[in-house]
Amino acid sequence: MFAAVAIAVFALPSAAMAEDNYMAQCPRADTACQTGSAAGLVQGQCKTATSYYHRTQVCVDYAADAVYVYDGQSDGKSAIAEIGTDNGAINKRICRNNLGYGNWAKCDFDWAEAGEHRAWGGFLNSSEDMPTEFLWSWNNT
Repeated sequence: MFAAVAIAVFALPSAAMAEDNYMAQCPRADTACQTGSAAGLVQGQCKTATSYYHRTQVCVDYAADAVYVYDGQSDGKSAIAEIGTDNGAINKRICRNNLGYGNWAKCDFDWAEAGEHRAWGGFLNSSEDMPTEFLWSWNNT
């Protein structure tokens, strides 16, 4: 009986794992999802999505593979940044800011430096719906 209980307990996902499965696509092998931590000093290139995409601001620190997301609208929805690339096994990285309006969140990823990368900003509407706007691309050769 004890062994069955232990197996059942250890088979459950941790709270952190469940926290990062906010999108239906997060468990996929080609996607990495993170819930960002509070960020004070924001670094990198930044762009802001239009009001339709809730004025989400995204910054990318290329040297550190860090993504910063600012929640630009008081609406109770999480701000989202997405980084896409065609180089590597993981081609989609999603950073969620669930800290609320007026706050920055930071996600630390690791991506291949070579190749084209693309950044989008938007918001999380549901686990199946993440409206985002293309913000910019960069290419390291």
